[in-house]
Amino acid sequence: MSEISNKGKLLKSASNLLSHASTKDKNDALRKVAESIVEYKALILVENQKDIEAAMRMNMKESLIDRLKLTEERILEIVEGINTIIELKDPVWKSNDVWTLENGLNISKMTVPLGVVGIIYESRPNVTVDAFALAIKSGNCILLRGSSSAIFSNKALVFAIKDGLMKSAISGEVIELIEDTSRESVMEMLKLNEYIDLIIPRGGSGLIQSVVQNATVPTIETGVGNCHTFIDASGKIEDAVKIVVNAKTQRPGVCNACETVLVHQNISEEFLPRLKEALNDKVELRGCPLTRQIIDVHEAAEEDWAEEYLDYILAVKVVRDLDEAISHIGKYGTKHSECIVTEDYSNSEKFLREIDAASVYVNASTRFTDGGAFGFGCEMGISTQKMHARGPMGLNELVTIKYVIRGNGQIRE
Repeated sequence: MSEISNKGKLLKSASNLLSHASTKDKNDALRKVAESIVEYKALILVENQKDIEAAMRMNMKESLIDRLKLTEERILEIVEGINTIIELKDPVWKSNDVWTLENGLNISKMTVPLGVVGIIYESRPNVTVDAFALAIKSGNCILLRGSSSAIFSNKALVFAIKDGLMKSAISGEVIELIEDTSRESVMEMLKLNEYIDLIIPRGGSGLIQSVVQNATVPTIETGVGNCHTFIDASGKIEDAVKIVVNAKTQRPGVCNACETVLVHQNISEEFLPRLKEALNDKVELRGCPLTRQIIDVHEAAEEDWAEEYLDYILAVKVVRDLDEAISHIGKYGTKHSECIVTEDYSNSEKFLREIDAASVYVNASTRFTDGGAFGFGCEMGISTQKMHARGPMGLNELVTIKYVIRGNGQIRE
């Protein structure tokens, strides 16, 4: 049996016990893990630095190195995410749907864990802890397969997690890390139906599509983020500039960063110079012909409208009206996060209803599409598909259902 199959088998066995663990035991385990991560903070930072240095040697772009980097502050944010999850309601064995048939059968639609969840992800080592914490609280075991760029960080984090679990009533066998970073390890994991109940890919378009196309294990497709901000004719210029600058520059290497700005023609001559001034040459602008008549920017090619830059680059297009903005987003968007800046209530409602995306904003930065920002503690990923999970995936998206039927001798004739 291969290393991956063996780890899958161990997780499947452990999931039988974890699925009915008490809320108290799960929360206690999470507290112990949070304490352990703080205790091993120095080791984690040392190992993370190895990944950073390797990334720099490979000339990884700055925005992606930022995603990879851990600091004391970011480790404390990870721990705070665990603490938030501890405070959230246990999603297991709950029901809001109970009814009794005419024959006396009582039916309850109960929530139960999925079992073993696998996650394949790139760069960001915080996902290691986020995925673990959400999985455990929702009663699921977790199989992690991070990227080679974060292997030292991930190993250190899993060591700290397992050390914390050893001090709790929850077995350390509820989490496993695949240390083999070859493509072959991913391909084997994708077909481990015997042991894995769900796989979640989290990363760039290439990774996500490879998983979706090759997996025999059920998958949830998470989010490539070609996110737009549309500045309506009634939008407040000051707010619009502030929102776009935040959505583009706060962390450009993440999937909820703004990649394209659409500007109503009636406000373009006032807004675009203000935006260019606010970005202060920090961001490379690529504009349509109408944009380039107003401000001096690079010419946008057709492929720019579909690009998830994950970098300090922003595409800019002047549009005739709201309908053209909605049409553009429908053609090039990735159903992740879209925003309208407007003071027109009818336009905001039209945008909210007609835009097909997991998260749609009025007068707020797309950077809020995040499990932590939504109050979930953290997230397993941001789903852009239309199954049971859409948007940031928290605890409630990591359970399935079981119908419980109570009778008193009924038979079907």
